Amino acid sequence: MDIREIKGLALGEQDYVIQMRREFHKHPEVSGKEWETRKRLIAEFEAMGIPYEEVPGTGLIAVIKGEKPGKNKVLRADIDALPLQEERENLKREKECISQTDGVCHACGHDAHMAMLLGTMKLLCRMKEELPGTVYCCFEEGEETNCGIEAMIKALEKYPVDSCFALHVYSGLEAGKVNIAPGPRMAGTVGIGFHIKGKSGHGSRPDQAVNPIIPAAHIITQLNSAFMNQLDVEETVTLGLGMVKAGEATNVIPDDAYVGGTARFFSRQEGEKALAIVNRIAESTAASHRCGIEFERRNGISPYPVVNDRETALKVQKNLAAICGEEVLGECDKWYASECYSAYLEKFPGALGFLGIRSEEYGSGAAHHNGKFDIDESVLYLGVCAEMAFALGE
Repeated sequence: MDIREIKGLALGEQDYVIQMRREFHKHPEVSGKEWETRKRLIAEFEAMGIPYEEVPGTGLIAVIKGEKPGKNKVLRADIDALPLQEERENLKREKECISQTDGVCHACGHDAHMAMLLGTMKLLCRMKEELPGTVYCCFEEGEETNCGIEAMIKALEKYPVDSCFALHVYSGLEAGKVNIAPGPRMAGTVGIGFHIKGKSGHGSRPDQAVNPIIPAAHIITQLNSAFMNQLDVEETVTLGLGMVKAGEATNVIPDDAYVGGTARFFSRQEGEKALAIVNRIAESTAASHRCGIEFERRNGISPYPVVNDRETALKVQKNLAAICGEEVLGECDKWYASECYSAYLEKFPGALGFLGIRSEEYGSGAAHHNGKFDIDESVLYLGVCAEMAFALGE
C-alpha cells in the first residue's frame, strides 16, 4: 500500500473516532476508577477481534501482530479524567458534548487520546498483511495522578519493545497542525512538600515555644535565592510554591508548618540538583531554628521530563509529511506541564507528539485543566495519521 493512502483511510474512520471521543467525554472517570471506561474499551477490542491483557488496576494492553517481520512498537493513550466541573460553553459557543457526571470531566483530552488510538487500531487490523512487527496498544490508567504508570511499565517487561510513540492534544498549537520535535517537549516535576515540626505555645511567649513559621519563611526566601544562583542559567527550572499552612489562631504558636509546591525542569541533571537544593535548605534551616522536618512522599521527582529520541521523532515527522503533506507539521514551544509518558522514554527510544486543537472559529483553545477546555474534533483524523506514521515506519 502507498503510504499516501493512509490519510483517506483515517478520514474514513473520522466519524467513528468522534463518536468514541464523545462517548468517553460524556462518561468520564477519575484516576484509578476507570472501570466503565475499561469495559467500553474491551468491548471495542473484542469487536475488532484483538487480543488484550488486563493490567493490574484499570489499564489495558491490546496486541496487534503484523504479518511482516519488523520491530515491535508501543502506542499509548491515557484514559482518566479530572475531578473538575465542566462548563457548557467553550471560549465562543456551546460545546458539542459535555460530561454527564457532575464534578468530573475530560479537560485534558484523554477522551480524544483513547478515541484516536481505537481508530488507529481499526486501520492496523485492516492492514495486518502489510504491518511489520507487533504493535502493543497501551491504555494507561491514572496519568493525572501517576497511579497506573508502574503497573503498565511492569506489564510491558514481558514484551520485546523496540520503540514507543504517543500523542497529546494541545491547546497551545493551532488546529490542523502536528508537532513532533526531537529533544525536551514536556517538563519534569520536582514535587515539594514537607512539614516543619516545632513546639506550640502562647503567642505572648515565643521564647517558650519553637515556632515553625519562622523557618518556613526563611526556607521560602532561601529557595528563591538558591534557584537563581545555584542552577545553570542556560537550563530553565521554574519554582512554584503554592501552599503554606500553619496555625489556627493569631495568639497561638503552632507546632507544625507545611510548605508545598513544585519545580519544573527539562534537564534531568538540573532537576536532580533542584531537588537536592530543596532538601538541603529545608533540613538545615529547620535545624538552625531547633525544628524537625518531615518530608512527604510527594517530595521528590515524579515524573522526569519527556525528552524525544531524535531518530524516532524525525522518522515519524517524515512519514506523517508523506501521508498528509508538509503543511500539517507545526512548530510550538516546550510545554511546562508534566507527563508520566516519560517513564516509557526511560525504557525505550520514542517520541511524544502534540496535536493542535486551538480553533478561534470553533472556540477551542482554553487551557488544559480548565472547565472551558474543548477540542476541535475535525482534526482527530490527523492523530490517527500520526500514529500510523509511527506504526508503519521502519
